[in-house]
Amino acid sequence: MSYQVLARKWRPRRFDEMVGQGHILRALINALDNDRLHHAYLFTGTRGVGKTTIARILAKSLNCEKGVSATPCGECSSCVEVDEGRFVDLIEVDAASRTKVDETRELLDNVQYAPTRGRYKVYLIDEVHMFSNHSFNALLKTLEEPPPHVKFLLATTDPQKLPVTILSRCLQFNLKALQLDPIRDHLEDILSKESINAEKPALNQIARAAHGSMRDALSLLDQAIAYGGGVVNDDDVCTMLGVIGPQYTVDVVDAIAAGDASQALNCVQAMSEQAVDYEMMLSDVLSLLQRVAVEQAVPNSTDNSRDDKEAVIRLASQMSAEDVQLFYQIGLIGRRDIRLAPDLRAGFEMVLLRMLAFTPNGATQTPSVAQKKTPSVAPAVKPASASVTTPKAQPVKPVVTETAPQQAAEIAPDVSPLVSDSAPVKKAADINSSWSEITEAISLSGLEMLLASQCTVINKSKTAFTLLLGNEHKQLHREKFEQRIEKALQSVFGDELKLEIQIGVQENETPAMQVDREKQELQEHVETEVANDDVVQSIQQRFGATVQGVKPTEQ
Repeated sequence: MSYQVLARKWRPRRFDEMVGQGHILRALINALDNDRLHHAYLFTGTRGVGKTTIARILAKSLNCEKGVSATPCGECSSCVEVDEGRFVDLIEVDAASRTKVDETRELLDNVQYAPTRGRYKVYLIDEVHMFSNHSFNALLKTLEEPPPHVKFLLATTDPQKLPVTILSRCLQFNLKALQLDPIRDHLEDILSKESINAEKPALNQIARAAHGSMRDALSLLDQAIAYGGGVVNDDDVCTMLGVIGPQYTVDVVDAIAAGDASQALNCVQAMSEQAVDYEMMLSDVLSLLQRVAVEQAVPNSTDNSRDDKEAVIRLASQMSAEDVQLFYQIGLIGRRDIRLAPDLRAGFEMVLLRMLAFTPNGATQTPSVAQKKTPSVAPAVKPASASVTTPKAQPVKPVVTETAPQQAAEIAPDVSPLVSDSAPVKKAADINSSWSEITEAISLSGLEMLLASQCTVINKSKTAFTLLLGNEHKQLHREKFEQRIEKALQSVFGDELKLEIQIGVQENETPAMQVDREKQELQEHVETEVANDDVVQSIQQRFGATVQGVKPTEQ
């Protein structure tokens, strides 16, 4: 007996065998069980999500010899013939090969005749959007008022090409692309029935490569079984798909997080030896960054569906949320433009280098002569940045804007207050510390840190803290966040400490307010220092220049 591919062998024959599409199945099952059947149904969605399969099951439900229901017996001659594709009253039409109006008229000439074997004559028209305008016009009247023994089931991947007159005559059901987990679970179920061994990471790779299509997943699974000689293992699937294991993706993100360009390029070199698909690799990097961002926003929410849970949690603690968002945005733009690069590897490398170049903490600072001055200012600030702009008519503009950094340092004024040589050492908090100092000392991040920074202290001791959250921020209060803050406080003051957060009107300054106030004071101070600088005033008077973009930056 000839081999039957998995996509055909395991095609669902009942509604309860379908994977996903519950929103579609519910409507059809209720219609069948309650005898509320429409004369025309339109199924839309991308390839391989079950449009034709659902239509065939519906045709079988309509013609089962045991009666119309959502659970056809599957054993009567009508059900068997539908499953085998030889039921005379199920007329399947490929619209792509019958685009001429004469062929459509010929098809519709037989609509008036009663079904030969079944209860209904069912017309299943696949890729109906391929019909010509004349064919649609020929179909309109019959589609609106067909004989009672006729049902039309239309399927298309491009419903936008259908005339509104067709859409208005059908019940439309939009099938969704399938998620990774249901596809993987279905593949596992099939392999267990086929008695074929498979590694879970390999099935994850296949499900991801299917891009929401169950038929594509089953076709790839067939290919993987043949490639692996009857087994499905991760290394073979990665080679077959042109992808590499998740560890390479983690290594790349580790290098970017560490600001190590050499290590990042070494990772790319190692990938090149595996014949990697760089577009898919960039997608995997973006996927990992997304999982890291979610873990930062909602701690302990990461699952291990991609065998990288431990790495995701580690990266979430090592990287700042701002850097993750920046890397993700740069990666998205790179994914869009990578095909414009001279070759895909060069495009991928440039995306990684761009992430490193634009990392705020990774920028190289060029010291200026002015940095030798040490005025006393807030210690947590780098030199402020400011640009001096002269009018367009002035010929000296290139001197200010285009001079090399060393030359600019010689002619530019010291327009910024500077920091001391070393940042202050963080002190351990005690019960007498302010709430702002305590929140800095305890291990908090994400939403629980945001909640803590919007609170003030009502009273505190080594065994009890009572905080007040303003009414305007009450949406931040969640029991799980309160528990995390309590746990962090216990790590400093002892396990017997209990925390209570009340909501009301705040009168005192919160840590968040303090940070905003200090930033504003620093901004005003820097602007004043720049405005009062003798050299800046001299340049303004001599060239008519203006000072723009005075901004202190954090160290």
